[in-house]
Amino acid sequence: MSAPNNPLEQMLRQGFRLFNHYMLLLWRLNLGPWLSFAPALTGRYLVLTHTGRKSGMARRTPLNYAQVGETVYITAGFGAISDWYRNIQANSLVEIWLPGGRWAAWAEELPDDDPTRLSLLREVIKGSGFVAPLMGLNPYAMSDAALARATAPYRLIAITPREPLYGPGGPGDLAWIWPLVAAAMLAVALLRFPRRRL
Repeated sequence: MSAPNNPLEQMLRQGFRLFNHYMLLLWRLNLGPWLSFAPALTGRYLVLTHTGRKSGMARRTPLNYAQVGETVYITAGFGAISDWYRNIQANSLVEIWLPGGRWAAWAEELPDDDPTRLSLLREVIKGSGFVAPLMGLNPYAMSDAALARATAPYRLIAITPREPLYGPGGPGDLAWIWPLVAAAMLAVALLRFPRRRL
């Protein structure tokens, strides 16, 4: 990966920030699980809730992931400059929204010399769908050596779900909008429907 001040990288980071707002809105509208309908094409998505290292406030970041057994893996593709990565370095207690539920979890970075790191990183990149080619990666065709070189700055995080979470503040918290939208559309349709003359 290029240096953090690379103009192309800055443009991609800004684009992902804007895209993440849209993705988070879809999760809050209860459409999040549908985002992973074709992982090889669209990607596989979760939402990571982490605590701001300076503000102490909850922050949410949509990310691509791979799940191996009970463990969920994510990567900081822009390396250690990613805000969410720096936040979980300060506080490893996180929350994740997966297509199958919401979990309190523990995040831990895998060291670069972990023998499983590259194969797990490859799985996460496969789960990034169309994003991988934007980053110049082909996880299906690249050799281990080429992938290792291209992803050297990447940070790989293992997330261990601890317990399921329920109640307010989770995915679908804006789903109440749908009945209002349906009622408004019905009202408009009824107002436009021509009335029969008596």
